[in-house]
Amino acid sequence: MLTTLAFAAFVAVSCGWIGTRAVRDHRGALAERRRLLDDAARLLQNSKVTFGHDQFPVLVGETRDGRRAKIELIADTMVTRRLPQLWLRVTLSESGERNRPTIGALARPTGAEYYSLVHDMPEWLSPAQTDASLLMRGDGRATAWQVERVSALFRSLFADPKVKEAVITPRGTRIIRQAAQGEPGAHKVLRQVRFPLTAIPADLVALAIDEAETLSALLVEDDIVAPVYQAA
Repeated sequence: MLTTLAFAAFVAVSCGWIGTRAVRDHRGALAERRRLLDDAARLLQNSKVTFGHDQFPVLVGETRDGRRAKIELIADTMVTRRLPQLWLRVTLSESGERNRPTIGALARPTGAEYYSLVHDMPEWLSPAQTDASLLMRGDGRATAWQVERVSALFRSLFADPKVKEAVITPRGTRIIRQAAQGEPGAHKVLRQVRFPLTAIPADLVALAIDEAETLSALLVEDDIVAPVYQAA
């Protein structure tokens, strides 16, 4: 009888300790998550950090020329046969609407990219030739000259396998890059989403901002009259 009671007490204490440890670890992981963009905040003027429902930070500020930049982190667990992905999404807003079409490309599309703008574009375009499979779409307003210019830049951008999406619109540009992959042990054994980093490198964020600025400067207003591109 005493042995049974002692064993029951041991089990109760062990379960309590495990529960307390799990809560403490979860709180610590959320606290680390909230600090992921602290280093990147110094890249922008008048920067402000808020938090999504998943406690990933959202950084908003201004670039050197006064344009609004929004830095977000997206935890992607939709594809079950691969490790979770942490995407860095940088959106650069123009000061006013530009006279240009919407064109975008998505690398290695699976159809599960809920965060992608490319899937919502109505017109298929012949993709730039890259090592990775590429889905390229637009809004149907691009000229042949514009498609050619954008395709050349996409070939350069997507030569880096960590670039997931690049988009040009009249109101802004967007770049999505891989920031990290989930820890294999946590994902395969515990089915948890953990990323092995405590901060997104400021250099990575600066690179994505530079790429968004390059996209923004690509299709400037031009008086050249070019035929409207006919999608295949």
